[in-house]
Amino acid sequence: MLSSWGKRLTLIYLVLAACIFTIWTGANRSRVQDNSFVANNANWSPAQITLQSQTTPVVPPQTKITPSPAIKSPTAKKTPTAKPKQQTKSQAKSQSKQLQKTQAPSGKAFQTTRSFKNYTPRYAIALAHRNNYGERYSRDVNGLPVTNQPIIVLHETASTASSAINTFRTPHTSDSKQVSYHALITLNGMIIYIVPPNKRAFGAGNSIFTGPFGSETVKTNPNLPPSVNNFAYHVSLETPRDGIGNNHQRTHSGYRDVQYRSLAWLLAQSQVPDDRITTHRAVDRSGQRIDPRSFDFNRFFNLLHSYRQPVFGQKKNNPQTNNV
Repeated sequence: MLSSWGKRLTLIYLVLAACIFTIWTGANRSRVQDNSFVANNANWSPAQITLQSQTTPVVPPQTKITPSPAIKSPTAKKTPTAKPKQQTKSQAKSQSKQLQKTQAPSGKAFQTTRSFKNYTPRYAIALAHRNNYGERYSRDVNGLPVTNQPIIVLHETASTASSAINTFRTPHTSDSKQVSYHALITLNGMIIYIVPPNKRAFGAGNSIFTGPFGSETVKTNPNLPPSVNNFAYHVSLETPRDGIGNNHQRTHSGYRDVQYRSLAWLLAQSQVPDDRITTHRAVDRSGQRIDPRSFDFNRFFNLLHSYRQPVFGQKKNNPQTNNV
Protein backbone atom coordinates (compact mmCIF):
# COMPACT_ATOMS: atom_id res chain seq x y z
CA MET A 1 0.00 0.00 0.00
CA LEU A 2 2.80 2.39 1.01
CA SER A 3 4.69 1.49 -2.14
CA SER A 4 1.61 2.36 -4.26
CA TRP A 5 1.24 5.78 -2.54
CA GLY A 6 4.95 6.42 -3.03
CA LYS A 7 4.63 5.84 -6.74
CA ARG A 8 1.63 8.17 -6.91
CA LEU A 9 3.46 10.93 -5.01
CA THR A 10 6.49 10.52 -7.29
CA LEU A 11 4.28 10.77 -10.39
CA ILE A 12 2.52 13.90 -9.04
CA TYR A 13 5.92 15.47 -8.29
CA LEU A 14 7.18 14.79 -11.80
CA VAL A 15 4.04 16.28 -13.38
CA LEU A 16 4.33 19.44 -11.25
CA ALA A 17 8.03 19.76 -12.07
CA ALA A 18 7.28 19.46 -15.78
CA CYS A 19 4.60 22.17 -15.55
CA ILE A 20 6.94 24.53 -13.68
CA PHE A 21 9.72 23.94 -16.23
CA THR A 22 7.33 24.61 -19.15
CA ILE A 23 6.11 27.87 -17.59
CA TRP A 24 9.67 29.00 -16.81
CA THR A 25 11.04 28.31 -20.31
CA GLY A 26 7.98 29.96 -21.88
CA ALA A 27 8.57 33.11 -19.83
CA ASN A 28 12.24 33.18 -20.83
CA ARG A 29 11.32 32.72 -24.48
CA SER A 30 8.90 35.66 -24.25
CA ARG A 31 11.60 37.85 -22.76
CA VAL A 32 13.94 37.02 -25.63
CA GLN A 33 11.28 37.79 -28.21
CA ASP A 34 10.39 41.06 -26.47
CA ASN A 35 14.00 42.21 -26.82
CA SER A 36 14.18 41.63 -30.57
CA PHE A 37 12.08 42.33 -33.60
CA VAL A 38 11.44 41.11 -37.10
CA ALA A 39 12.48 43.88 -39.46
CA ASN A 40 9.78 45.99 -41.09
CA ASN A 41 8.39 43.98 -44.01
CA ALA A 42 7.89 47.15 -46.05
CA ASN A 43 11.64 47.67 -46.04
CA TRP A 44 13.16 44.21 -45.86
CA SER A 45 10.91 41.50 -47.26
CA PRO A 46 11.95 42.09 -50.90
CA ALA A 47 15.44 40.92 -49.99
CA GLN A 48 14.31 37.60 -48.53
CA ILE A 49 16.02 34.49 -49.83
CA THR A 50 12.68 33.35 -51.29
CA LEU A 51 12.70 36.25 -53.75
CA GLN A 52 14.34 33.96 -56.32
CA SER A 53 12.22 30.92 -55.54
CA GLN A 54 11.37 30.48 -59.24
CA THR A 55 15.00 29.95 -60.18
CA THR A 56 17.21 26.95 -59.59
CA PRO A 57 20.01 27.63 -57.10
CA VAL A 58 23.42 26.87 -58.54
CA VAL A 59 26.54 26.91 -56.38
CA PRO A 60 29.52 27.99 -58.48
CA PRO A 61 33.02 26.55 -57.89
CA GLN A 62 34.21 29.66 -56.07
CA THR A 63 31.58 29.26 -53.35
CA LYS A 64 32.83 25.84 -52.27
CA ILE A 65 34.09 26.14 -48.74
CA THR A 66 37.84 25.55 -48.71
CA PRO A 67 40.25 26.79 -46.05
CA SER A 68 42.43 29.68 -47.15
CA PRO A 69 44.90 31.94 -45.31
CA ALA A 70 43.31 34.94 -43.65
CA ILE A 71 44.07 38.35 -45.09
CA LYS A 72 44.71 41.02 -42.52
CA SER A 73 42.87 44.31 -42.76
CA PRO A 74 45.00 47.40 -43.32
CA THR A 75 45.98 49.30 -40.22
CA ALA A 76 45.58 53.01 -40.05
CA LYS A 77 46.00 55.69 -37.46
CA LYS A 78 42.94 56.16 -35.34
CA THR A 79 41.45 59.60 -35.49
CA PRO A 80 39.50 61.10 -32.58
CA THR A 81 35.79 61.34 -33.18
CA ALA A 82 32.95 62.89 -31.29
CA LYS A 83 30.98 60.66 -28.97
CA PRO A 84 28.11 59.17 -31.00
CA LYS A 85 24.62 60.26 -30.07
CA GLN A 86 21.80 57.78 -29.77
CA GLN A 87 18.72 58.53 -31.83
CA THR A 88 16.26 60.71 -29.95
CA LYS A 89 12.47 60.29 -29.90
CA SER A 90 12.05 63.44 -31.98
CA GLN A 91 14.45 62.08 -34.63
CA ALA A 92 12.59 58.77 -34.70
CA LYS A 93 9.24 60.55 -35.08
CA SER A 94 10.65 62.74 -37.85
CA GLN A 95 11.92 59.66 -39.70
CA SER A 96 8.55 57.95 -39.39
CA LYS A 97 6.68 60.99 -40.78
CA GLN A 98 9.17 61.35 -43.64
CA LEU A 99 8.76 57.69 -44.57
CA GLN A 100 4.96 58.00 -44.56
CA LYS A 101 5.16 61.02 -46.88
CA THR A 102 7.27 59.19 -49.44
CA GLN A 103 5.23 55.99 -49.46
CA ALA A 104 2.17 55.40 -51.60
CA PRO A 105 -1.09 54.08 -50.09
CA SER A 106 0.24 50.58 -50.85
CA GLY A 107 3.09 51.26 -48.41
CA LYS A 108 5.70 51.26 -51.17
CA ALA A 109 7.95 54.15 -52.09
CA PHE A 110 9.46 52.35 -55.11
CA GLN A 111 8.33 49.93 -57.77
CA THR A 112 10.45 47.84 -60.08
CA THR A 113 10.61 48.34 -63.85
CA ARG A 114 10.58 46.24 -67.00
CA SER A 115 14.38 46.43 -67.09
CA PHE A 116 14.39 44.79 -63.66
CA LYS A 117 12.28 41.91 -64.96
CA ASN A 118 14.61 41.43 -67.91
CA TYR A 119 17.60 40.70 -65.68
CA THR A 120 17.63 37.84 -63.18
CA PRO A 121 21.00 36.86 -61.70
CA ARG A 122 21.73 33.35 -60.48
CA TYR A 123 21.94 32.81 -56.75
CA ALA A 124 23.16 30.39 -54.09
CA ILE A 125 22.62 30.06 -50.35
CA ALA A 126 25.53 29.72 -47.92
CA LEU A 127 24.13 30.51 -44.50
CA ALA A 128 26.58 31.82 -41.93
CA HIS A 129 27.18 29.96 -38.69
CA ARG A 130 24.72 31.03 -36.00
CA ASN A 131 27.57 32.52 -33.94
CA ASN A 132 28.24 35.06 -36.67
CA TYR A 133 24.90 36.88 -36.65
CA GLY A 134 22.20 37.78 -34.15
CA GLU A 135 18.80 39.34 -33.55
CA ARG A 136 17.78 42.89 -34.33
CA TYR A 137 17.01 44.56 -31.00
CA SER A 138 14.00 46.74 -30.30
CA ARG A 139 15.79 48.41 -27.34
CA ASP A 140 19.38 49.47 -26.79
CA VAL A 141 21.57 48.67 -23.76
CA ASN A 142 19.92 51.51 -21.83
CA GLY A 143 16.44 50.17 -22.46
CA LEU A 144 15.55 52.96 -24.91
CA PRO A 145 13.42 52.02 -27.94
CA VAL A 146 15.25 51.63 -31.26
CA THR A 147 13.27 52.90 -34.26
CA ASN A 148 15.91 53.65 -36.92
CA GLN A 149 14.83 53.22 -40.51
CA PRO A 150 16.97 50.66 -42.40
CA ILE A 151 20.16 51.58 -44.23
CA ILE A 152 22.17 49.57 -46.76
CA VAL A 153 25.94 49.33 -46.26
CA LEU A 154 28.17 48.35 -49.18
CA HIS A 155 31.41 46.39 -48.62
CA GLU A 156 34.06 44.43 -50.48
CA THR A 157 35.45 41.06 -49.41
CA ALA A 158 39.19 41.90 -49.65
CA SER A 159 39.53 38.16 -50.43
CA THR A 160 37.94 35.59 -52.71
CA ALA A 161 34.25 34.87 -52.21
CA SER A 162 35.01 31.33 -51.03
CA SER A 163 37.45 32.60 -48.40
CA ALA A 164 34.90 35.10 -47.06
CA ILE A 165 32.13 32.49 -46.92
CA ASN A 166 34.46 30.05 -45.19
CA THR A 167 35.04 32.69 -42.48
CA PHE A 168 31.31 33.30 -42.04
CA ARG A 169 30.56 29.57 -41.75
CA THR A 170 33.27 29.02 -39.13
CA PRO A 171 31.98 29.31 -35.54
CA HIS A 172 33.58 32.14 -33.56
CA THR A 173 32.95 32.43 -29.84
CA SER A 174 34.90 35.67 -29.52
CA ASP A 175 32.86 38.83 -30.21
CA SER A 176 35.85 40.44 -31.91
CA LYS A 177 35.99 37.68 -34.58
CA GLN A 178 32.28 37.32 -35.32
CA VAL A 179 31.60 38.71 -38.79
CA SER A 180 29.10 38.35 -41.64
CA TYR A 181 27.23 40.06 -44.47
CA HIS A 182 23.63 39.56 -45.47
CA ALA A 183 24.61 38.97 -49.09
CA LEU A 184 27.70 38.73 -51.27
CA ILE A 185 28.01 39.26 -55.02
CA THR A 186 30.70 37.21 -56.78
CA LEU A 187 32.83 38.28 -59.72
CA ASN A 188 30.43 36.53 -62.10
CA GLY A 189 27.41 38.39 -60.66
CA MET A 190 25.95 35.54 -58.63
CA ILE A 191 24.22 36.59 -55.40
CA ILE A 192 25.13 34.52 -52.35
CA TYR A 193 22.63 34.85 -49.50
CA ILE A 194 24.42 34.50 -46.15
CA VAL A 195 22.28 35.98 -43.34
CA PRO A 196 18.46 36.35 -43.42
CA PRO A 197 17.55 40.04 -43.77
CA ASN A 198 15.48 40.09 -40.59
CA LYS A 199 18.62 39.12 -38.61
CA ARG A 200 21.51 41.38 -37.57
CA ALA A 201 24.66 40.68 -39.56
CA PHE A 202 27.97 41.70 -37.97
CA GLY A 203 29.20 43.75 -40.91
CA ALA A 204 30.45 46.87 -39.11
CA GLY A 205 32.13 47.42 -35.76
CA ASN A 206 32.47 50.93 -34.36
CA SER A 207 30.24 52.81 -36.80
CA ILE A 208 27.85 55.74 -37.22
CA PHE A 209 25.56 56.62 -40.12
CA THR A 210 25.28 60.32 -40.85
CA GLY A 211 22.22 61.09 -42.95
CA PRO A 212 19.27 63.47 -43.29
CA PHE A 213 18.26 62.89 -39.68
CA GLY A 214 21.72 63.41 -38.17
CA SER A 215 24.01 60.80 -36.63
CA GLU A 216 22.52 57.35 -36.05
CA THR A 217 24.01 54.41 -34.18
CA VAL A 218 22.84 51.81 -31.65
CA LYS A 219 24.70 50.25 -28.74
CA THR A 220 23.48 46.69 -28.16
CA ASN A 221 26.49 45.29 -26.30
CA PRO A 222 27.83 47.09 -23.21
CA ASN A 223 31.34 45.78 -23.94
CA LEU A 224 31.52 46.95 -27.58
CA PRO A 225 31.27 50.34 -29.31
CA PRO A 226 27.89 51.30 -30.82
CA SER A 227 27.33 50.37 -34.47
CA VAL A 228 24.86 50.56 -37.34
CA ASN A 229 24.39 46.77 -37.48
CA ASN A 230 21.02 46.86 -35.74
CA PHE A 231 19.40 48.74 -38.65
CA ALA A 232 21.75 47.86 -41.53
CA TYR A 233 21.54 45.45 -44.45
CA HIS A 234 25.13 44.55 -45.41
CA VAL A 235 26.03 43.68 -49.02
CA SER A 236 29.55 42.92 -50.20
CA LEU A 237 31.18 42.76 -53.62
CA GLU A 238 33.88 40.19 -54.27
CA THR A 239 37.20 41.98 -54.66
CA PRO A 240 38.87 41.70 -58.08
CA ARG A 241 42.03 39.62 -58.18
CA ASP A 242 44.39 42.62 -58.30
CA GLY A 243 42.86 43.95 -55.08
CA ILE A 244 43.43 40.81 -53.00
CA GLY A 245 46.42 41.12 -50.71
CA ASN A 246 46.72 44.83 -51.48
CA ASN A 247 44.38 46.10 -48.80
CA HIS A 248 46.62 49.06 -48.04
CA GLN A 249 46.03 50.43 -51.54
CA ARG A 250 43.01 52.70 -51.79
CA THR A 251 42.12 51.64 -55.34
CA HIS A 252 42.09 48.59 -57.60
CA SER A 253 40.83 47.74 -61.10
CA GLY A 254 37.19 48.05 -60.00
CA TYR A 255 34.14 45.78 -60.06
CA ARG A 256 32.65 44.09 -63.09
CA ASP A 257 29.55 45.31 -64.89
CA VAL A 258 27.70 42.13 -63.94
CA GLN A 259 28.43 42.83 -60.26
CA TYR A 260 26.94 46.31 -60.52
CA ARG A 261 23.89 44.90 -62.27
CA SER A 262 23.29 42.22 -59.64
CA LEU A 263 23.80 44.72 -56.83
CA ALA A 264 21.34 47.18 -58.37
CA TRP A 265 18.87 44.35 -59.07
CA LEU A 266 19.02 43.16 -55.45
CA LEU A 267 18.63 46.62 -53.90
CA ALA A 268 15.91 47.67 -56.36
CA GLN A 269 13.62 45.30 -54.47
CA SER A 270 14.05 47.18 -51.21
CA GLN A 271 12.23 50.30 -50.07
CA VAL A 272 15.43 51.90 -48.78
CA PRO A 273 15.90 55.38 -50.34
CA ASP A 274 19.09 56.44 -52.15
CA ASP A 275 20.24 58.70 -49.31
CA ARG A 276 20.30 55.71 -46.93
CA ILE A 277 22.59 53.62 -49.12
CA THR A 278 26.15 54.09 -47.86
CA THR A 279 29.55 52.39 -47.61
CA HIS A 280 31.58 50.70 -44.91
CA ARG A 281 34.17 53.44 -45.30
CA ALA A 282 31.58 56.16 -44.67
CA VAL A 283 30.12 54.61 -41.49
CA ASP A 284 33.38 53.31 -39.99
CA ARG A 285 34.79 55.15 -36.97
CA SER A 286 37.81 52.91 -36.38
CA GLY A 287 39.83 54.61 -39.11
CA GLN A 288 40.68 51.22 -40.69
CA ARG A 289 37.94 50.48 -43.23
CA ILE A 290 38.16 51.86 -46.76
CA ASP A 291 35.81 49.53 -48.62
CA PRO A 292 34.41 49.28 -51.17
CA ARG A 293 37.45 50.64 -52.99
CA SER A 294 37.06 52.05 -56.51
CA PHE A 295 33.26 51.91 -56.27
CA ASP A 296 31.51 53.88 -59.04
CA PHE A 297 28.42 55.43 -57.44
CA ASN A 298 27.24 57.09 -60.67
CA ARG A 299 27.30 53.76 -62.48
CA PHE A 300 25.50 52.03 -59.62
CA PHE A 301 22.75 54.64 -59.17
CA ASN A 302 22.10 54.81 -62.93
CA LEU A 303 21.44 51.07 -62.88
CA LEU A 304 19.42 51.24 -59.66
CA HIS A 305 17.18 53.95 -61.12
CA SER A 306 16.67 51.90 -64.27
CA TYR A 307 15.51 48.94 -62.12
CA ARG A 308 13.23 50.86 -59.78
CA GLN A 309 11.35 54.16 -59.85
CA PRO A 310 9.46 56.17 -57.19
CA VAL A 311 5.79 55.28 -56.90
CA PHE A 312 4.84 58.94 -56.73
CA GLY A 313 5.35 60.86 -59.97
CA GLN A 314 4.75 57.83 -62.18
CA LYS A 315 2.35 58.18 -65.10
CA LYS A 316 -0.80 56.19 -64.71
CA ASN A 317 -0.71 52.77 -66.38
CA ASN A 318 2.95 53.20 -67.28
CA PRO A 319 3.90 49.92 -69.02
CA GLN A 320 7.54 50.37 -67.98
CA THR A 321 6.79 49.69 -64.30
CA ASN A 322 5.84 46.53 -62.50
CA ASN A 323 4.74 46.32 -58.87
CA VAL A 324 6.32 43.55 -56.80
